[in-house]
Amino acid sequence: MALCGLIAGLLVGTGMNAEAITITTDTFTDFDMDFAEVGDITNVDDGLSGSTAYGAVSYEYRMAVNEVSEKMINDYNAAPANSSLLITKDTRGTYKPATSVSWNEAARFVNWLNTSQGYQAAYKFTNSGANDNISLWSSANAWQLGGENLYRHKDAYYFLPSEDEWYKAAFYDGSSMLYYDYATGSNTAPTAVASGTDPNTAVYNYQSDPEDFDDPGVVSYLADIDDAGGLSYYGTMAQSGNVFEWGESAFDGGNDLDSESRVLRGGRESSSSTQLQSSFRSNFNLGPGNGDSGVGFRVASVSAAVAVVPEPSSVGLLVIGAMGCVLRRKRG
Repeated sequence: MALCGLIAGLLVGTGMNAEAITITTDTFTDFDMDFAEVGDITNVDDGLSGSTAYGAVSYEYRMAVNEVSEKMINDYNAAPANSSLLITKDTRGTYKPATSVSWNEAARFVNWLNTSQGYQAAYKFTNSGANDNISLWSSANAWQLGGENLYRHKDAYYFLPSEDEWYKAAFYDGSSMLYYDYATGSNTAPTAVASGTDPNTAVYNYQSDPEDFDDPGVVSYLADIDDAGGLSYYGTMAQSGNVFEWGESAFDGGNDLDSESRVLRGGRESSSSTQLQSSFRSNFNLGPGNGDSGVGFRVASVSAAVAVVPEPSSVGLLVIGAMGCVLRRKRG
């Protein structure tokens, strides 16, 4: 089942108010990647004090609906251009999220997405090892939207999501201009499931086989179904639960040291509901060259609505109807 049909099916009979979800599909040589458009460019951060004030993004962008799958990493490794820069990962299944991928390896993958489509690489590596730390871009070449970001090139099309980009896609409600506590459109903890796509469900709290408790849900529609929980307001899946995800941003927010630890968000299959909440962030003492079996990543990109797409990229626009929210108590 294609993703757009799946999302439409999930919304039938839910009683949700009509809110537009826009899904764009980018086609690569051996796989497609679906993205949810994130707009509402006048939003402010969540208004909480101190280090939890996140989410303000004043430009349109796209967030991948799903985490990067093992298949996508396999396809990266099979590309002749990457033969000396193979990415290591766990092996749970072709359409499971790719885990034990370091931040540096995730950045290599994103660079490949860019260069294979004729775009500027997002991250600058000066050495050839897969886990060598990136080098910083100069201010003239660095991403400036939302504040100077010396990790990301200003002309990159695909990139790892910054913490604000990740947070907004997960927790913001563009219709009410408020934030949810969970990335399933609710302030109530989602129902813990081993798999499935019901609204306000997530893969967490040891719901898998007790003999294989660390078993996240399927994340690629090429396996016929996305199976990792309910959707966020914008239409992303599993930003609460399944696996923790690398953010592009340094844990201290500076993005000015190549070797500093990066932020992790979202919770994993074995997490409690606390680690799924918008207030939870960590780095688990992982440097950018380290991976973990509970950590994966997803990709963000420039908005399809404003980008000029070079050949040979193929980007299809599908606007599907009607995801809304039953507006319960929300933090304002």
